[in-house]
Amino acid sequence: MTFTDYVFEFSSKYDKTSVIFENEISYKKIFENVNRKASFIKNKKFSKNEAILLVSDNSNFFIENYFGIIKSGVICVPINPALNSNEIKYIIDSLNIKLIFTQNKFREKIKRLVCDDVEIYTQDSECDFTEVHEKKYSEDINIEEDVAVILFTSGSTGSPKGVMLTHYNLMYNTNSIIEYLKLSVQDRVEMVLPFYYCYGTSILHTHFRVGGSIVINNRFMFPQTVVEDINKYNCTGFSGVPSNYQILLRMTDIKHTKLPTLRYVTQAGGKLSEIFISELINALKGVDIFIMYGQTEGTARLSYLPPHLINEKMNSIGKGINGTELVVLNSQGNPVKSGEIGEIAARGGNVMKGYFNDKVETEKVIKQGYLYTGDLAKVDDEGYIYIVSREKNIIKSAGNRISPKEIEDVILQIPEVVECAVIGVYDDILGEAIKCFVVLLENKASINFKYILDFCKKQLPSYKTPRYIEFLKVLPKNSSGKVLTKKLK
Repeated sequence: MTFTDYVFEFSSKYDKTSVIFENEISYKKIFENVNRKASFIKNKKFSKNEAILLVSDNSNFFIENYFGIIKSGVICVPINPALNSNEIKYIIDSLNIKLIFTQNKFREKIKRLVCDDVEIYTQDSECDFTEVHEKKYSEDINIEEDVAVILFTSGSTGSPKGVMLTHYNLMYNTNSIIEYLKLSVQDRVEMVLPFYYCYGTSILHTHFRVGGSIVINNRFMFPQTVVEDINKYNCTGFSGVPSNYQILLRMTDIKHTKLPTLRYVTQAGGKLSEIFISELINALKGVDIFIMYGQTEGTARLSYLPPHLINEKMNSIGKGINGTELVVLNSQGNPVKSGEIGEIAARGGNVMKGYFNDKVETEKVIKQGYLYTGDLAKVDDEGYIYIVSREKNIIKSAGNRISPKEIEDVILQIPEVVECAVIGVYDDILGEAIKCFVVLLENKASINFKYILDFCKKQLPSYKTPRYIEFLKVLPKNSSGKVLTKKLK
């Protein structure tokens, strides 16, 4: 059984809607197209250790090729189409890619990066996918050992790192997420996160496994469309990273809109400031709000905070999901005591097989069976985890270790502030000085450097008050909505 077989185990013959994007398509039709793609690939006689590149926005094209590649027994490598040419070429060369599925609009960009012997297929190639086999494609798949997907993340060395996830990793994590979100065939999610991002992929996996529906919205630059879609399509769920919620809360009328079908929302991909969590609670009364934590190296999810504890355990990422041991360890590898700071580590069936072709980097993060996440955190007396910061983001100023999030949380209390990012910049005397980047609502010129500095001085000690403040129209972000702090330095 491949991961695709597992995902479609119940839904493959459903006539109900699987995806709403431009039009509606049934599970039966999607699975038919998945089989056609899998058959086409299988006839190419690739080995299960070879990889196929997938370059696509969220679309039916992505879904059918993603599951088709995995069903064929070959490794699927979905990438962000917005990666620069050097990054894409690095991935193609590293994996010795011989076959690429890409949307028409990215064909020329990809074609310039490959040799003539690399095959490229787009939506216009549909006539080539005519053969359909109703048979098991990959009888020899070892679900615990064989890699189904490689997701590339930015590495500390500058080159992307390929996270190898097995069929079992994906099944294991999908089951756990379905369980705590209580997903069913009745669920329909409004989708703004890209499928090639592990958070987005997990939404695709879980909803297809239970036979729910996905409404694709690739227009978050017009955030009001998200609110409108939730009501238009009777969505029961929505998922986003912090910037999604900050923009929805400050730049749409979500606070004044009734969303009668919305059952739950999930947030991961970074820490959402307490002020926004509070605004979300007030805006979405009666809706379950899941604060979650995860990493690509952990397939997707590692922890969640039960919604009924969101006020009592404000700012906590909760505890490990079912089947995942999540601990905070000190430098000796022992669990920290309540209130002490250590590094979050995870153990379970969702921990990656390793980084592709990079034993050294793999051994840096997987030690004694634990995945070391690089995130610093504390635990309370009941074992709930609170992230302090990523180790690499800690600002070291005049001998003090300062978490950027603490300063960001203060500045975000100003209602006119939509977004804020804090970094350390070189300083001859302090080592690092604090610099803030602030995005304001339009026509709020009264909020200037002095206003923000005075606001910070009232709530922060002098060594945590910013030395520099720069106003931007938008913060630089990747396509998943995460702020690119490297671009601010």
